[in-house]
Amino acid sequence: MHVVVCVKQVPDSREIRIDPVTNTLIREGVPSIVNVFDLHGVEEAVRIKEQFPGTRVTVVSMGPKSAVAALRECISLGADEAVLVSDRAFAGADTLATSYVLSEAIRKVADQWGPVDLVICGKQTLDGDTGQVGPGIATRLKLEQLTYVERIRQIDPEARRITVERHLEDGVEVVETALPALVTVVEGINQVRRASMPGMLRAVRYEPITWTVDDFPEIDRTRIGLKGSPTVVGKAWVPEPVSRAGETLTGQDGEEGPGTPAEVARQLFDRLLATELPAQIGWAVAPVPAGDGGAGTPDGSPVNGGVA
Repeated sequence: MHVVVCVKQVPDSREIRIDPVTNTLIREGVPSIVNVFDLHGVEEAVRIKEQFPGTRVTVVSMGPKSAVAALRECISLGADEAVLVSDRAFAGADTLATSYVLSEAIRKVADQWGPVDLVICGKQTLDGDTGQVGPGIATRLKLEQLTYVERIRQIDPEARRITVERHLEDGVEVVETALPALVTVVEGINQVRRASMPGMLRAVRYEPITWTVDDFPEIDRTRIGLKGSPTVVGKAWVPEPVSRAGETLTGQDGEEGPGTPAEVARQLFDRLLATELPAQIGWAVAPVPAGDGGAGTPDGSPVNGGVA
Protein backbone atom coordinates (compact mmCIF):
# COMPACT_ATOMS: atom_id res chain seq x y z
CA MET A 1 0.00 0.00 0.00
CA HIS A 2 0.96 3.61 -0.46
CA VAL A 3 -0.33 6.11 2.10
CA VAL A 4 0.12 9.87 1.66
CA VAL A 5 -0.29 12.20 4.64
CA CYS A 6 -0.78 15.93 4.15
CA VAL A 7 0.70 18.01 6.96
CA LYS A 8 1.08 21.69 7.69
CA GLN A 9 3.42 23.69 9.86
CA VAL A 10 1.32 26.20 11.80
CA PRO A 11 2.10 29.01 14.24
CA ASP A 12 1.86 28.12 17.89
CA SER A 13 -1.69 29.20 18.75
CA ARG A 14 -0.40 30.89 21.90
CA GLU A 15 1.75 33.23 19.82
CA ILE A 16 -0.58 34.14 16.94
CA ARG A 17 -0.32 37.72 15.64
CA ILE A 18 -2.16 39.38 12.74
CA ASP A 19 -0.68 41.85 10.25
CA PRO A 20 -3.13 44.81 10.40
CA VAL A 21 -2.34 45.80 6.79
CA THR A 22 -2.55 42.46 4.95
CA ASN A 23 -4.94 40.75 7.42
CA THR A 24 -2.72 37.65 7.30
CA LEU A 25 -0.87 35.74 9.99
CA ILE A 26 2.58 36.99 10.92
CA ARG A 27 4.76 33.87 10.76
CA GLU A 28 8.23 35.42 11.03
CA GLY A 29 9.60 35.13 14.55
CA VAL A 30 6.61 33.09 15.74
CA PRO A 31 7.29 29.55 17.05
CA SER A 32 5.88 26.90 14.72
CA ILE A 33 4.57 23.40 15.36
CA VAL A 34 3.15 20.57 13.28
CA ASN A 35 -0.61 20.88 13.11
CA VAL A 36 -1.81 18.54 15.84
CA PHE A 37 -4.51 16.82 13.74
CA ASP A 38 -1.93 16.13 11.02
CA LEU A 39 0.36 14.46 13.56
CA HIS A 40 -2.45 12.04 14.36
CA GLY A 41 -2.71 11.40 10.63
CA VAL A 42 1.00 10.52 10.48
CA GLU A 43 0.61 8.22 13.47
CA GLU A 44 -2.32 6.43 11.82
CA ALA A 45 -0.35 6.00 8.59
CA VAL A 46 2.59 4.49 10.48
CA ARG A 47 0.21 2.09 12.24
CA ILE A 48 -1.12 0.99 8.84
CA LYS A 49 2.49 0.50 7.74
CA GLU A 50 3.11 -1.72 10.75
CA GLN A 51 -0.07 -3.70 10.06
CA PHE A 52 0.72 -4.23 6.36
CA PRO A 53 4.46 -4.79 5.78
CA GLY A 54 5.67 -3.16 2.59
CA THR A 55 3.42 -0.13 2.99
CA ARG A 56 5.02 3.17 2.06
CA VAL A 57 4.23 6.40 3.94
CA THR A 58 4.88 9.67 2.12
CA VAL A 59 4.34 13.01 3.83
CA VAL A 60 3.55 16.11 1.77
CA SER A 61 3.48 19.72 2.94
CA MET A 62 3.05 23.06 1.19
CA GLY A 63 4.72 25.95 2.95
CA PRO A 64 7.89 27.98 3.48
CA LYS A 65 11.34 26.43 3.74
CA SER A 66 11.06 26.43 7.52
CA ALA A 67 8.49 23.61 7.16
CA VAL A 68 11.46 21.27 6.72
CA ALA A 69 11.52 20.98 10.51
CA ALA A 70 7.91 19.75 10.53
CA LEU A 71 8.69 17.16 7.87
CA ARG A 72 11.71 15.91 9.80
CA GLU A 73 9.47 15.41 12.82
CA CYS A 74 7.19 13.23 10.66
CA ILE A 75 10.21 11.22 9.50
CA SER A 76 11.21 10.66 13.13
CA LEU A 77 7.76 9.15 13.77
CA GLY A 78 8.17 6.58 10.99
CA ALA A 79 7.32 8.18 7.63
CA ASP A 80 9.43 6.94 4.71
CA GLU A 81 9.63 10.03 2.52
CA ALA A 82 8.80 13.72 2.88
CA VAL A 83 8.11 16.29 0.18
CA LEU A 84 8.01 20.06 0.66
CA VAL A 85 6.15 22.06 -1.98
CA SER A 86 7.63 25.53 -1.57
CA ASP A 87 7.75 28.55 -3.85
CA ARG A 88 6.89 32.24 -3.62
CA ALA A 89 4.30 31.56 -6.32
CA PHE A 90 2.33 29.46 -3.81
CA ALA A 91 2.33 32.14 -1.10
CA GLY A 92 -0.95 33.65 0.11
CA ALA A 93 -3.01 30.64 -0.96
CA ASP A 94 -6.46 30.11 0.51
CA THR A 95 -8.01 26.65 0.92
CA LEU A 96 -9.07 26.51 -2.73
CA ALA A 97 -5.58 27.17 -4.07
CA THR A 98 -3.96 25.03 -1.38
CA SER A 99 -6.08 21.97 -2.15
CA TYR A 100 -5.33 22.43 -5.87
CA VAL A 101 -1.55 22.51 -5.34
CA LEU A 102 -1.60 19.59 -2.90
CA SER A 103 -3.67 17.49 -5.28
CA GLU A 104 -1.11 18.17 -8.03
CA ALA A 105 1.66 17.22 -5.61
CA ILE A 106 -0.08 13.94 -4.75
CA ARG A 107 -0.37 13.16 -8.46
CA LYS A 108 3.37 13.73 -8.78
CA VAL A 109 4.01 11.53 -5.72
CA ALA A 110 2.02 8.75 -7.40
CA ASP A 111 4.11 9.14 -10.55
CA GLN A 112 7.34 8.97 -8.54
CA TRP A 113 6.62 6.18 -6.05
CA GLY A 114 3.54 4.35 -7.27
CA PRO A 115 -0.26 4.66 -7.06
CA VAL A 116 -1.67 6.16 -3.85
CA ASP A 117 -4.17 3.95 -2.00
CA LEU A 118 -5.03 6.26 0.90
CA VAL A 119 -4.65 9.99 1.61
CA ILE A 120 -4.86 11.11 5.23
CA CYS A 121 -5.40 14.70 6.36
CA GLY A 122 -6.11 16.25 9.73
CA LYS A 123 -9.72 17.37 10.02
CA GLN A 124 -8.58 21.01 10.11
CA THR A 125 -5.59 23.21 10.88
CA LEU A 126 -5.11 25.30 13.99
CA ASP A 127 -4.52 28.50 12.04
CA GLY A 128 -7.17 28.38 9.30
CA ASP A 129 -9.63 26.14 11.16
CA THR A 130 -11.77 25.58 8.05
CA GLY A 131 -11.67 21.81 7.45
CA GLN A 132 -11.86 22.47 3.68
CA VAL A 133 -8.51 21.31 2.32
CA GLY A 134 -9.05 17.57 2.76
CA PRO A 135 -12.43 17.50 0.96
CA GLY A 136 -10.97 19.84 -1.69
CA ILE A 137 -8.17 17.37 -2.42
CA ALA A 138 -10.62 14.46 -2.58
CA THR A 139 -12.80 16.36 -5.07
CA ARG A 140 -9.89 17.15 -7.38
CA LEU A 141 -8.45 13.61 -7.26
CA LYS A 142 -11.93 12.04 -7.50
CA LEU A 143 -11.40 10.07 -4.29
CA GLU A 144 -14.01 8.71 -1.93
CA GLN A 145 -13.87 10.97 1.14
CA LEU A 146 -14.51 10.03 4.76
CA THR A 147 -14.38 12.99 7.14
CA TYR A 148 -14.09 13.25 10.93
CA VAL A 149 -12.77 9.70 11.25
CA GLU A 150 -12.13 8.62 14.84
CA ARG A 151 -11.22 5.00 14.05
CA ILE A 152 -10.16 2.98 11.04
CA ARG A 153 -11.84 -0.35 11.70
CA GLN A 154 -10.46 -2.32 8.78
CA ILE A 155 -8.47 -2.00 5.59
CA ASP A 156 -8.62 -4.84 3.07
CA PRO A 157 -5.92 -4.22 0.44
CA GLU A 158 -6.98 -7.22 -1.65
CA ALA A 159 -10.69 -6.31 -1.75
CA ARG A 160 -9.74 -2.61 -1.98
CA ARG A 161 -12.10 -1.66 0.86
CA ILE A 162 -11.82 0.51 3.97
CA THR A 163 -14.20 0.69 6.95
CA VAL A 164 -14.13 3.61 9.37
CA GLU A 165 -16.03 5.14 12.26
CA ARG A 166 -17.00 8.79 11.79
CA HIS A 167 -17.42 11.04 14.81
CA LEU A 168 -20.75 12.90 14.54
CA GLU A 169 -22.48 15.29 16.92
CA ASP A 170 -25.15 12.73 17.80
CA GLY A 171 -23.20 9.49 17.65
CA VAL A 172 -20.85 7.36 15.56
CA GLU A 173 -21.40 6.43 11.93
CA VAL A 174 -19.79 3.30 10.47
CA VAL A 175 -18.98 3.70 6.78
CA GLU A 176 -17.36 1.37 4.26
CA THR A 177 -16.09 2.49 0.88
CA ALA A 178 -13.66 1.58 -1.86
CA LEU A 179 -9.99 2.44 -2.13
CA PRO A 180 -8.39 4.73 -3.10
CA ALA A 181 -9.93 7.10 -0.58
CA LEU A 182 -9.20 10.19 1.51
CA VAL A 183 -9.89 10.39 5.22
CA THR A 184 -9.71 13.35 7.59
CA VAL A 185 -8.95 12.33 11.16
CA VAL A 186 -9.87 13.75 14.54
CA GLU A 187 -7.56 14.02 17.52
CA GLY A 188 -9.11 11.03 19.30
CA ILE A 189 -8.20 8.52 16.61
CA ASN A 190 -4.95 7.58 18.33
CA GLN A 191 -2.18 8.68 20.65
CA VAL A 192 0.88 9.96 18.85
CA ARG A 193 3.96 7.96 19.79
CA ARG A 194 7.25 9.37 20.95
CA ALA A 195 9.93 9.25 18.30
CA SER A 196 12.38 6.40 18.75
CA MET A 197 16.12 7.02 18.93
CA PRO A 198 16.73 5.48 15.48
CA GLY A 199 13.87 7.60 14.13
CA MET A 200 15.32 10.79 15.57
CA LEU A 201 18.78 10.00 14.19
CA ARG A 202 17.33 9.34 10.74
CA ALA A 203 15.34 12.59 10.89
CA VAL A 204 18.46 14.63 11.74
CA ARG A 205 20.25 13.32 8.63
CA TYR A 206 17.20 13.40 6.36
CA GLU A 207 16.80 16.07 3.69
CA PRO A 208 13.20 16.41 2.48
CA ILE A 209 12.60 16.60 -1.24
CA THR A 210 11.65 20.14 -2.33
CA TRP A 211 9.45 20.84 -5.32
CA THR A 212 8.99 24.36 -6.67
CA VAL A 213 6.45 25.66 -9.15
CA ASP A 214 8.88 24.76 -11.97
CA ASP A 215 8.53 21.09 -11.03
CA PHE A 216 4.87 21.29 -12.10
CA PRO A 217 5.11 22.28 -15.76
CA GLU A 218 1.40 21.68 -16.40
CA ILE A 219 0.09 23.52 -13.34
CA ASP A 220 -2.36 26.36 -13.96
CA ARG A 221 -0.62 29.39 -12.47
CA THR A 222 -3.86 31.36 -12.37
CA ARG A 223 -5.14 28.91 -9.72
CA ILE A 224 -2.24 29.12 -7.27
CA GLY A 225 -1.05 31.56 -4.65
CA LEU A 226 -2.75 34.84 -3.93
CA LYS A 227 -3.99 35.25 -7.53
CA GLY A 228 -5.75 31.90 -7.39
CA SER A 229 -7.38 32.59 -4.03
CA PRO A 230 -10.87 34.14 -4.26
CA THR A 231 -11.22 34.33 -0.47
CA VAL A 232 -11.20 37.92 0.81
CA VAL A 233 -10.52 38.62 4.47
CA GLY A 234 -12.31 41.82 5.38
CA LYS A 235 -10.64 42.19 8.74
CA ALA A 236 -8.72 39.97 11.13
CA TRP A 237 -7.42 40.73 14.58
CA VAL A 238 -6.41 39.16 17.85
CA PRO A 239 -8.93 40.11 20.58
CA GLU A 240 -7.51 42.20 23.36
CA PRO A 241 -7.54 40.56 26.79
CA VAL A 242 -10.56 41.66 28.79
CA SER A 243 -10.24 41.97 32.54
CA ARG A 244 -13.37 41.91 34.66
CA ALA A 245 -13.60 42.69 38.32
CA GLY A 246 -14.85 39.80 40.40
CA GLU A 247 -16.72 39.63 43.65
CA THR A 248 -16.29 37.16 46.47
CA LEU A 249 -19.58 36.13 48.02
CA THR A 250 -19.49 35.36 51.74
CA GLY A 251 -23.20 35.09 52.35
CA GLN A 252 -22.99 37.89 54.91
CA ASP A 253 -23.99 41.23 53.40
CA GLY A 254 -22.34 43.92 55.50
CA GLU A 255 -21.29 41.44 58.15
CA GLU A 256 -17.91 39.96 58.95
CA GLY A 257 -17.03 36.33 58.60
CA PRO A 258 -18.07 33.68 56.08
CA GLY A 259 -21.66 32.55 55.96
CA THR A 260 -23.01 29.05 55.56
CA PRO A 261 -23.21 27.43 52.10
CA ALA A 262 -26.96 28.07 52.13
CA GLU A 263 -26.41 31.77 52.81
CA VAL A 264 -23.82 32.02 50.02
CA ALA A 265 -26.24 30.30 47.62
CA ARG A 266 -28.99 32.74 48.64
CA GLN A 267 -26.70 35.70 48.07
CA LEU A 268 -25.69 34.39 44.63
CA PHE A 269 -29.33 33.84 43.73
CA ASP A 270 -30.20 37.41 44.72
CA ARG A 271 -27.31 38.74 42.62
CA LEU A 272 -28.48 36.81 39.56
CA LEU A 273 -32.05 38.01 39.98
CA ALA A 274 -30.79 41.59 39.91
CA THR A 275 -29.19 41.12 36.48
CA GLU A 276 -30.70 40.80 33.01
CA LEU A 277 -30.26 37.02 33.08
CA PRO A 278 -33.85 36.12 34.12
CA ALA A 279 -35.31 38.12 31.23
CA GLN A 280 -32.79 36.70 28.78
CA ILE A 281 -33.74 33.11 29.57
CA GLY A 282 -37.46 33.79 29.84
CA TRP A 283 -37.90 33.70 33.59
CA ALA A 284 -40.69 35.77 35.15
CA VAL A 285 -39.63 37.24 38.47
CA ALA A 286 -42.34 37.73 41.09
CA PRO A 287 -42.23 38.59 44.80
CA VAL A 288 -42.53 35.73 47.27
CA PRO A 289 -45.21 35.99 50.00
CA ALA A 290 -43.80 36.48 53.47
CA GLY A 291 -43.32 33.24 55.34
CA ASP A 292 -43.42 31.17 52.18
CA GLY A 293 -40.45 28.83 52.20
CA GLY A 294 -39.16 26.85 49.29
CA ALA A 295 -38.25 29.92 47.28
CA GLY A 296 -35.28 28.15 45.80
CA THR A 297 -32.61 28.51 48.49
CA PRO A 298 -30.96 25.36 49.84
CA ASP A 299 -32.38 25.84 53.36
CA GLY A 300 -35.87 26.83 52.20
CA SER A 301 -35.51 30.36 53.57
CA PRO A 302 -37.33 33.14 51.69
CA VAL A 303 -35.48 35.29 49.17
CA ASN A 304 -36.15 38.74 47.81
CA GLY A 305 -37.97 37.42 44.79
CA GLY A 306 -39.20 34.20 43.28
CA VAL A 307 -38.95 32.77 39.82
CA ALA A 308 -42.01 31.49 38.01
